Amino acid sequence: MGTGVPASEQTSCAKGDPQVYCAKDTGDSEAVQVTDGESPEDSRSRDERGCSNPEDPGQLMASYEGRAKGYQVPSFGWRICLAHEFAEKRKPFNANDISLSNLIKHLGMGLRYLQWWYQKTQVEKKKPFIDLINSVPLRQIYGCPLGGIGGGTITRGWRGQFCRWQLNPGMYQHRTVIADQFTVCLRREGQTVYQQVLSVERPSVLRSWNWGLCGFFAFYHALYPRAWTVYQLPGQNVTLTCRQITPILPHDYQDSSLPVGVFVWDVENEGDEALDVSIMFSMRNGLGGGDDASGGLWNEPFCLERNGETIRGLLLHHPTLPNPYTMAVAARLTADTTVTHITAFDPDGTGQQVWQDLLQDGQLDSPAGRSTLSQKGVGIAGAVCVTSKLPPRGRCRLEFSLAWDMPRIMFGAQGQVYYRRYTRFFGSDGDAAPALSHYALCQYAGWEERISAWQSPVLDDRSLPAWYKSALFNELYFLADGGTVWLEVPEDSLPEELGGNMCQLRPLLTEYGRFGYLEGQEYRMYNTYDVHFYASFALIMLWPKLELSLQYDMALATLGEDLTWRRYLMSGVMAPVKRRNVIPHDIGDPDDEPWLRVNAYVIHDTADWKDLNLKFVLQVYRDYYLTGDQGFLRDMWPVCLAVMESEMKFDKDQDGLIENGGYADQTYDAWVTTGPSAYCGGLWLAAVAMMVQMAALCGTQDIQDKFSSILSRGQQAYERLLWNGRYYNYDCSSRPQSCSIMSDQCAGQWFLRASGLGEGETEVFPTQHVVRALQTIFEFNVQAFAGGTMGAVNGMQPQGVPDRSSVQSDEVWVGVVYGLAATMIQEGLTCEGFQTAEGCYRTVWERLGLGFQTPEAYCQKRVFRSLAYMRPLSIWAMQLALQQQHKKAEFQTSRAQD
Repeated sequence: MGTGVPASEQTSCAKGDPQVYCAKDTGDSEAVQVTDGESPEDSRSRDERGCSNPEDPGQLMASYEGRAKGYQVPSFGWRICLAHEFAEKRKPFNANDISLSNLIKHLGMGLRYLQWWYQKTQVEKKKPFIDLINSVPLRQIYGCPLGGIGGGTITRGWRGQFCRWQLNPGMYQHRTVIADQFTVCLRREGQTVYQQVLSVERPSVLRSWNWGLCGFFAFYHALYPRAWTVYQLPGQNVTLTCRQITPILPHDYQDSSLPVGVFVWDVENEGDEALDVSIMFSMRNGLGGGDDASGGLWNEPFCLERNGETIRGLLLHHPTLPNPYTMAVAARLTADTTVTHITAFDPDGTGQQVWQDLLQDGQLDSPAGRSTLSQKGVGIAGAVCVTSKLPPRGRCRLEFSLAWDMPRIMFGAQGQVYYRRYTRFFGSDGDAAPALSHYALCQYAGWEERISAWQSPVLDDRSLPAWYKSALFNELYFLADGGTVWLEVPEDSLPEELGGNMCQLRPLLTEYGRFGYLEGQEYRMYNTYDVHFYASFALIMLWPKLELSLQYDMALATLGEDLTWRRYLMSGVMAPVKRRNVIPHDIGDPDDEPWLRVNAYVIHDTADWKDLNLKFVLQVYRDYYLTGDQGFLRDMWPVCLAVMESEMKFDKDQDGLIENGGYADQTYDAWVTTGPSAYCGGLWLAAVAMMVQMAALCGTQDIQDKFSSILSRGQQAYERLLWNGRYYNYDCSSRPQSCSIMSDQCAGQWFLRASGLGEGETEVFPTQHVVRALQTIFEFNVQAFAGGTMGAVNGMQPQGVPDRSSVQSDEVWVGVVYGLAATMIQEGLTCEGFQTAEGCYRTVWERLGLGFQTPEAYCQKRVFRSLAYMRPLSIWAMQLALQQQHKKAEFQTSRAQD
């Protein structure tokens, strides 16, 4: 490759295909604690609560042939060898995967969708909010994203590639940018002896660079918001540990918003010779796509000294409208390091100039001044290099940052300018990239201390299984990488006529901003509320002010209306976009104008959905219970009354129980429900019970009496119509599937218990019935499905075969499974809960290679659906259940001692 390094000093990766182990029912994993001298007996006692088998090093690390453990890599997390290949290659769900009977049922919807899709893509030149024609293909490559909440994200894959970008709000580009790399250079006695791009890629560009890192001697370890990559450099007695840090800090509403990431390289010399070590960080200006093609991009070096700390780096200016930004690649200058740069090179050429520059003396030439503007169709990249001396048997540290400053944004309709949250602290003029870089490099050590203090109680709890510790924190990636926006709210932008009665609306939104995250990276709708119902546990537990902000936004949208008529794709019926006093499905599409135009979802008219209004009431009370914010409860009370009044019309026979409408009128939007149902009926009763509690808190006795009467009648109807002695029937239709065992039938009880209700005097569902139903679900939907190793299937017939009456009933929904596991823990079925959730984690993260893109759904074989989805954040409901279980045990112990 023309590396310029003597052949005797180069190390090839002359291996055959790495050995790959298929996933086994025993659930081998690298989500393990790695502790010297730990016996199987120790491992068994540690995982007793999760009912897990003792864990071995796992199939994800089976290919690793190195000895290096890395510098201060934690014991728990998701660990994978860079040479690993996932044996199972699934495909996205599409029309070919629908059974003939279901295809016939949805033929009209399919034809209407094709017509709508053509209008959207070919006429309007827009991207569909759900693109069923062009699903995102399987790429088993993703790792921890960089960037805080709401400022955009850049995902770095587990093999080191920069491969998923969300800089324009809510819009994703799945593109590996080859020039974005780290390269190491080692020099002994003034001679370069080793120079290697730290990438297993072998691309067709930059061919003068030494590619093809031997992945058998490197591994990746993720524990979001940090990740570690360990490289044992064969033949060099040198180990590199790259630690990636993002400021995701619970209960922090400043640094958590910053669009930055830090890379800390700890280099260990295990030999007896001194070395000079250099790490070069190269970065393309833009992604090499259409946004760059018009040219006009330029780079320039910068140096910033503040408070005795100096950083140097490059600014990559990308002025493309409507959302121009500046990227900063920077490094910390210390007494022990030298920072150099190259301002511009061609990322699509051979790269020889850059490679030889570094090879010559382990540094770059550092030309002064800005680059020329890039020409149309010609790319531009730059690089920053840090060099330090490495004594024998010693260690040195090299620190980089990556920051991006896109302060003012416009969504797809380009109708309004918004300012990102971080501009409150760093300004909105578009010149903050140097200051962001300096702040990140000076503050990251404090961030790490706070991250450790937050995570340690979970990681140090020997009763929790290792896979759970990995899942709990790594699934949090979606809060930042869910197309997330966190926006400033000018006080004059809030409508007086709608929010005038909400005393805390203006203070809260102006102080904490406006928050939005997508239903999924492929399902492009902000704050999809029927799904947020599950995911909201992460927000209310970690950033409660953002949850309350979202609730106020939803309340405002509920009181508004949009009487524009449109055709809905499932039914073909014309109806308004949004009716007053019903909860919207979503807050809008980032390719349009979210918040101003809600309900991007056009599959169903969700004004007639049975779950949305109920989920608002349930979340309002849950949020009040967990925050104690009485002002919030008072502000939400009139909205709760309004949406429950809208919901009353669904109780057509006045027996205190609502009826579903004979179509898919809830979050399972392709699973028909008729009459009283376990899912919506359970949500209804739970919401009515919470209305009773809220009425008492708000001092409205007449309303309390009204809902108490409804609750009493509804409980009797629910038990009479749906309880069959083992579980609650799916619905009350005449179809055979009405007796299906639904994994989500106890969702109402889940929220009751999470809110301190649902037992004793506040019991809604008989406890023995809840426990029996959960045991039945565990027996049929979990253990009788895929050998008990893939979580809980949505629907199971009592004969022990999955319900295939719809395209969703035989799917596993990961977020629903985590919520089910939380419910089991709440009811004392802790072992069953962990075993149920473990199946999903091992399927997604270890078998299917879908880490950091957890899908909404997968089937037992062949397919998955909707990558990178919101609902799996519900794993934090498991953590809440465990915390409440612990507090209850402490209280009982205290009472016993008294």
